[in-house]
Formats: sequence, C-alpha cells, structure tokens
Amino acid sequence: MGKSNSTDLLQKLRESLNAREEHLFSPLAARSQDAIRRHREKRIDQGHRQNYAVDSDRILHSSAYTRYIDKTQVFYLVDNDHITHRVLHVQLVSKISRTIGRFLRLNEDLIEAVALGHDIGHCPFGHDGEAYLSKLCQGHGIGPFQHNLQSVRFLEKIERKGRGLNLTLQVLDGILCHDGEIHAQALYRQPEKSFQTLDKEIANKTADPDLPVTPMTVEGCVVRMADTISYIGRDIEDAIRLDLIRRDELPRESVERLGDTNGTIVYNLVTDVIQHSFEKPAIAFSEEASEALKKLREFNLNRIYLNQEIKPSAGEINSLFKLLFERYVQDIQQGNEASIIFTEYLADMSDEYKNNTGPAEIARDFIAGMTDEYFLRQCPDELQPQRITGRF
Repeated sequence: MGKSNSTDLLQKLRESLNAREEHLFSPLAARSQDAIRRHREKRIDQGHRQNYAVDSDRILHSSAYTRYIDKTQVFYLVDNDHITHRVLHVQLVSKISRTIGRFLRLNEDLIEAVALGHDIGHCPFGHDGEAYLSKLCQGHGIGPFQHNLQSVRFLEKIERKGRGLNLTLQVLDGILCHDGEIHAQALYRQPEKSFQTLDKEIANKTADPDLPVTPMTVEGCVVRMADTISYIGRDIEDAIRLDLIRRDELPRESVERLGDTNGTIVYNLVTDVIQHSFEKPAIAFSEEASEALKKLREFNLNRIYLNQEIKPSAGEINSLFKLLFERYVQDIQQGNEASIIFTEYLADMSDEYKNNTGPAEIARDFIAGMTDEYFLRQCPDELQPQRITGRF
C-alpha cells in the first residue's frame, strides 16, 4: 500500500471516529472535531488522530508532567512511601472523571487531557508552598501565585523552551477552571468561550483570585467535581496512616451517607454524580451527598490541612522560598550567567519568553516548576528542614 493510500485510510478512520462520537455521545458532550487551537497545525488538521487525544499525549510527555512524581499533595517531608504524591492524585482524578464521563456519554479524551494537566502548575510543598510563593510574587508586584493559572502558563508559554504545546481551548479552559477546593452542588457549563475569553479570564483572575470561573464544557465540569472526589477520602487515609486522626472521629452525618473509607467515599460520590447528572444540563451531586461532602471537607480542613502538627518545618520552608526567590531575581538583574537559573532554566529558552518576562516572573516560573527534592537541593545543607518519620 502506497503512502497516499495509507494516509487516506487513516483519515477515513479519523472521520469514522468523529462520526461515532455523533452517534454515541450525549448532545452536551464536546466533539473532537470542534476543538479550537490558538495556532492551526497542518499535521493535526490532516492527520488521523483526534484533537483531544493529541492534547493528552502532549501533556503526558511534557517536562512539567514528569515532575509530578515528586511534588507534594498534602503531606511533605514525610518518610513514608505510602503517602499520596501529586502524581497519584492526578491519576486518580483522571480515572474517576473518565469513569463518570463514560456513564454520561462524554468525551473521555477531553476529560483525560484536562485531568492530566490540571495540577501541572503546583509548586513544591503543595498549598503551603503556594502561599509562600504567592506572598513573594505579590511583594514583587506580579500578583498572587495561583496554581491553575500557572498550569495554563506552563502549557502555553513555558513548555518546549517557551514555545508552548499549542493545546486546544477546551483543554486549557478546563484546566483554568478546575478548582476542586470550591464546593458546589451543581456546575453548569458556560459554552460560549474563545481564546479571547480565556485570556480575559486569566487577566481578571490574576487581578482578583476570588473571581469564580466555570468550565466551557461538561467534561471540564466533571473533572472539577472529580478533583474533590479524588482527594477527600485519600487525604483521610493518609492522615490516619500518620496517626493524625482516627476513623471514628469522622463526622457521623458524612459517614452515614458516604462511608468511612476512601473506597466507599469515592464509590458513593461517583454513583451519586452519575445518577443526578445523567441526561441533565448540570454535573451535580444530590443535596444529601453535597451536604455530606461539605461537612467532610470542613473536617479535613480543620483536622488535616490547617493542622500545624504536620508542619513542624513550615517556618524553614517559608524562609527557603524567600532565599531562593530573592537569589534568582538578583542573579537575573545582575546578569549572573553562572547561576542555575541561567544554566538550567533559561538556557535555550525562546527569545520571546526571555524578552517578555520580568526577573520576578522568571523566578516564579522556575520555582513553581521544581519538585520538592530539587528545591531542597538548591538550599544550603545547614538550612535543610527536618523530615517526619511516618509509620508504614
């Protein structure tokens, strides 16, 4: 078979996959052929692969995705191999959201791409690190650090040495709007968006971090719900493993509705979302499940996320963020090309990035991309924080 015939066959197969979407998908589902890219790519337009499948692979093979492996989810500096890291959380979000999407007849390729990329902007040491970095960013006049905005920034402006991955609008929008920390019983998509809308939402969100943003696709709404489902019970299991809480302390109302183990919590929440979203305009929990989840999140917030027992080195970590940030800003301002920010980050970076990014923004981008261990390796040995020994 000649090259031309092979190409024709592959394109026909893509057309058949697009036609199958029309037959199988819910009317609310995003169609792969409707995906929008900021820059047209001939090899995608004329290729055989569907748009969101391409995006999933681009994210999966990105440098930023590789660094998920050693980034904090909740607990950091803990010598325990069974504690959840960011990479496992992302895999759980992907699996849970694709399960929901399959039952609701949605586009699983789009769901997977949003799920894989949704936390790529998280900096070292989780939300504590985000708070420390945010304060430094604000002090240098570049606005607060927000990991969802940074995720989009990595994928659009930093990957491939500043050229970006040219992902679809629908994927970038889902990543921007994924915030699973905001509790909502129901999410209704806001479909009328463009790249101009995306850029405006990023600018407005930069100016006002509390500004609510909602995904343009049902698939994006599913990932946002799955984000909460994936971490709520898993964080409880980790906290129990570290003797931080006991299972019998969980709120009774939540346990009666959702169960008291990660497995039962995930199963009951996923089942509830499917039952109350099937052939409906919103991705939604029932009122009972939503209230039980809300109480469980409040318990986690007070007993786990804000618990200072698991943060004995918070002061040292905060100081190290300041030390590195100020060092990198100074190195850039002084043109110290021997600095690691030049040799390992800015080396071969595109002129567009270097010419349009200020010193504080470059320092932010560099630190945000670090794994926990890489961050610590940049710090003096005498300032290394103490690790917590957790039981197995």
